[in-house]
Amino acid sequence: MHPAVVRLLVFSVVAFVGGTALFCNTLCAAEESPPAGARPAESTAAPAEMPGHNSWMLTSAALVLFMTAPGLAMFYGGQVRKKNVLNIMMQCIFLMAMMSVIWSVWGYSLAFGGSGRWLGNGEFLCMQNVQPAWQAGGVEVPMEGKIPRLTHMLFQGMFFVITPALICGAFAERMRFRTMAVFMILWGTLVYCPLCHWVWDGGILTYGAAGAATFGGGALDFAGGTVVHISSGVSALVCALVIGKRLGAGSEPMPPHNLTYTALGAAMLWVGWFGFNAGSALAADGLASSAFAATHFSAAAGALTWAALEWRLRGKPSSLGACSGAVAGLVCITPASGYVQPMPALAMGAAAGALCYFACTVLKRKFKYDDSLDVFGVHGVGGTLGAVLTGVFATRAVNNVAAGGPVGLIDGNSSLLVGQLAAVAVAWAFAATVTLGLLKLLDAAMGLRVSQSAEIQGLDYSQHGEEGYIDI
Repeated sequence: MHPAVVRLLVFSVVAFVGGTALFCNTLCAAEESPPAGARPAESTAAPAEMPGHNSWMLTSAALVLFMTAPGLAMFYGGQVRKKNVLNIMMQCIFLMAMMSVIWSVWGYSLAFGGSGRWLGNGEFLCMQNVQPAWQAGGVEVPMEGKIPRLTHMLFQGMFFVITPALICGAFAERMRFRTMAVFMILWGTLVYCPLCHWVWDGGILTYGAAGAATFGGGALDFAGGTVVHISSGVSALVCALVIGKRLGAGSEPMPPHNLTYTALGAAMLWVGWFGFNAGSALAADGLASSAFAATHFSAAAGALTWAALEWRLRGKPSSLGACSGAVAGLVCITPASGYVQPMPALAMGAAAGALCYFACTVLKRKFKYDDSLDVFGVHGVGGTLGAVLTGVFATRAVNNVAAGGPVGLIDGNSSLLVGQLAAVAVAWAFAATVTLGLLKLLDAAMGLRVSQSAEIQGLDYSQHGEEGYIDI
């Protein structure tokens, strides 16, 4: 990569992090000492607690969006062949836009509206009861706990953006762009929204849900191990199996075209993940600090373990391996980040680095499926491992979700592990079944795969009429 491009990327990251930190400091300072003569806006929130929490949550929302692009776009973009780099990046950018619109119109309402067991209702359609409103001569700000509901909607919407983008890595270099767009609209509506409601909004998998029976007693998922990673990883495997292998896969070398992009993208994902996990505390408090620490330590252990295995088994550690191990550690700790101590987080990251390395090498070779960028091997396997280990290492010392009672196996409670296993089984079955049905339907109606000539030419040109690199 040209040095000027590297400098520009580094400057952009520094400016982004510095700007968001300054934004937080400014709002928190405003909370402590409001300007003289300032008239507080009318709100349903307690003035003393809202600004600090809100500033952290807005920053976290920006960090999660930052994960999709440039983070995931570069991480994936570097791993494909150069004739497909713009296509995979375009998928990330396009989904940032399209999924945001869907979330604002009906997605948030289906995921978080109402109190039904199976799906949300029309409570928040088109941002009603979410956006501020003028009521009886004053501004009414709908609240979600300690933050405005509008902030909660934005933060959760960034999860809705990145989850389908993760799936794109499985069918990279061979799926029609228009079919991809329709598939993601349907997948987000029919897979993500119901699963989100089941786990996080009092549905059939919600831990401690009142007034309704839950499968296995419900499960804990702090930041999306089940909702995000299992759903995307399992759906990615189904996509890879249904669409089939890339032309030449298994017989022709298909090395990543630019691992510099991948390394930079992985670093951006690591940073953005703090918003993903620590932001899921929904407040700037000690729980956010604990989730932040657990996230960082798990990523570090995952990177070291994957690199060490390569060093031992192949003779050399690779940058791609270290990056993949870091992401595996981040995926694994996601459901547990708000429930486990830092030292168990190290163990979880190491376990994820080892198991995901096995899944992306031995398992993939044995079953001969072409998951182009190892979405299932990292997200499906890592998310499943994290969900199960949450039932082992969750403790009331971090999060007193059981009102003083033991939480996980480490506290002496085995029932949570049963709930975690039940949630994993439900998420696997639901995501796989619906994804398979959608793909079969779209294949019959639109066709899933580009033509052989278009695949040979590359999706940059055949799908977008552009080229990522122009030889002069």
